[in-house]
Amino acid sequence: MKADLKVALVGNPNTGKSTLFNVLTGLNQKVGNFPGVTVDKKTGFCNLSDGRRGEIIDLPGTYSLYPKSKDESIVFSVLADHSNPHHPDLVIVVLDASNLKRNLLLYTQVADLKVPVIVALNMMDMAKKSGLEINLNLLSKKLGVPVVPISARKAEGIDKLKEAISFANRFALQEDTIDVEQLAPELISSIREEIKVDNNYFALQLAHQHEHLPFLSPQQSDRIENLEQEFSFHSQKSQATETIARYNFINDVLFDVVTRKDHFAEEESYSNKIDKVLTHRIFGFVIFFAILMFIFQAIFSWSAYPMALIENLFTWLTSILHKTLPAGPLTSLLLDGVIAGLSGVLVFIPQIAILFAFISILEDTGYMSRVTFMMDRIMRKVGLNGKSVVPLIGGFACAVPSIMSTRTIENWKDRMITIMVTPLITCSARLPVYTLLISLVVPNRNIWWVFNLQGIAMMAMYLFSVVSAVIVAWVFKLILKSRERGYFIMELPVYRMPRWKNVGLTMYERSKTFVIQAGKVIIAVSIILWVMASYGPGKRMEQIDQKYSNASFTGKKSAVELEHLKATDKLENSYAGILGHAIEPAIRPLGFDWKIGIALITSVAAREVFVGTMATIYSVDGNADKLDSVLDKMKHARNPETGLPVFTFAVAMSLMMFYAFAMQCASTVAVVYRETKEWKWPVIQFTYMTVLAYAASFITFHLLK
Repeated sequence: MKADLKVALVGNPNTGKSTLFNVLTGLNQKVGNFPGVTVDKKTGFCNLSDGRRGEIIDLPGTYSLYPKSKDESIVFSVLADHSNPHHPDLVIVVLDASNLKRNLLLYTQVADLKVPVIVALNMMDMAKKSGLEINLNLLSKKLGVPVVPISARKAEGIDKLKEAISFANRFALQEDTIDVEQLAPELISSIREEIKVDNNYFALQLAHQHEHLPFLSPQQSDRIENLEQEFSFHSQKSQATETIARYNFINDVLFDVVTRKDHFAEEESYSNKIDKVLTHRIFGFVIFFAILMFIFQAIFSWSAYPMALIENLFTWLTSILHKTLPAGPLTSLLLDGVIAGLSGVLVFIPQIAILFAFISILEDTGYMSRVTFMMDRIMRKVGLNGKSVVPLIGGFACAVPSIMSTRTIENWKDRMITIMVTPLITCSARLPVYTLLISLVVPNRNIWWVFNLQGIAMMAMYLFSVVSAVIVAWVFKLILKSRERGYFIMELPVYRMPRWKNVGLTMYERSKTFVIQAGKVIIAVSIILWVMASYGPGKRMEQIDQKYSNASFTGKKSAVELEHLKATDKLENSYAGILGHAIEPAIRPLGFDWKIGIALITSVAAREVFVGTMATIYSVDGNADKLDSVLDKMKHARNPETGLPVFTFAVAMSLMMFYAFAMQCASTVAVVYRETKEWKWPVIQFTYMTVLAYAASFITFHLLK
């Protein structure tokens, strides 16, 4: 879809930039990655006042063009590199009207890059409540660019903004806000001449950031480095001098532009009063954990009905296709491979949507900023920081989007530790595994008329996962080395009501991202596993068909029983079954037999596949929802050599310990590679989690057997 005009949105975090993007584009938007990096880009389209179509690009929030994270580094690359496919024709700098002094720093840097600019003065309603009066005409005159007052939350001033976009003069560039050349005159002149750049501030930015800019060749980067040494250029000292000069300019601009009627900000006063409770050093944590408990209960209880609908829909679809399509390998591949894999992805959409709805509400109200602030001191002791809280909370639903959300963590070491430990948090995919195994060996009995033993066992597994993640994070803190110093800067916005349209858009975007990114991997692996479970070497499958067509079987067993026996025999002789027998010596010390070994292999695609595999192995109809049938078969399963039950308390607990640590999720491996851009990290993660799983399972089995 081609646009007539590319417009980039730039602004500090918490200025309402994403809200403005949603208002301008509605549902006509797309989420992806900037080329070559793992930073999210959001693009959308809107119809302008003059009939043209504008492409809106929502760049990551940043406080300045000197980046501290992956998200921030992309802003300068897009604005400065004319060959970048997202380089805009026009930039809208979104400013918080109630905090102009801080916001204008970024504006001055963008303006000095000589890109056409419009200022969108957002949160005008908040500024008025704070007693601020802004002379818009004078501000526009001093900056030399159009200034449009808006309130993105209330969709006010949007038509005027679209009109300003339509009629903005893209060829009339604003004057320099400061005399950049005086900061490093000889260096800037040399870079402009040798690298062929068209303005002073661009040349200065190249001196600061050349090592990290993809549009510079290695030879150009080396030449800039040599020029820096030749002219004794000190980046940090130059940045400090530049920042002081910019704030002097900003003070001159705001001197007679902004006046304050009242010295008391009503909204901030309310926020401060609420913070005395919500960020209290004791009660703040009690309230936070109470909110978490509510969220977890809601995720599991509210999603039950829509998940059941999705499962029933796929069951119905599979039944219809089984009756409609001719029997054969292609039909089996479609139904048992592709559709089964697809259902394994789509069934978790309700949980993902509910989780991100709550996260969006917590972020929109301003509470999530308080959580990261409260948790920073605790997290830092184990090698994490306050921003690690969001991915770890998200891990209770799914590790895939949670690992993606670590992009906001500036410090490399903190981000890597968060990525490495997030899969240890008990995700929703482990829930059916735990439910099945707990139901096998833990009595469904209440104690003190309130607490259910099975519920306590389930809660214990969740708490165990959190403790494990904290301990492993501390170990990685000692192992990983980084010269980069960790820091934590978090602006606490005032409390506001959530924007329900924004919550809905977040649910939609995150669910779509999860389905597309994780779905492709899971479907591919499901097809491979179907092939492994459906075929075997030589003529084993044909011999099994002949065996069960013999009169000695047909005369003694019903047709249904024969099909179940044949399916079990074929599974044992398939490539998956052979692999299960092959790994049996390695897993026997954990209390597992070859059948459990097959489940361990198949659940590499997704942990919840364990339940369906158990259903198939123990000759039920393969429906993982019919837990009673699976339970009945598993309870009566006997070891053919000893005659004792296969699933004893020790075996069940050993299995839960294995799944608590093992990285039985192909999509998690894929997303870790995608986020780190190196196979080294997912390999290390898979290895250490497998070793921990084996050790924990071994110890548990031998202590309890």
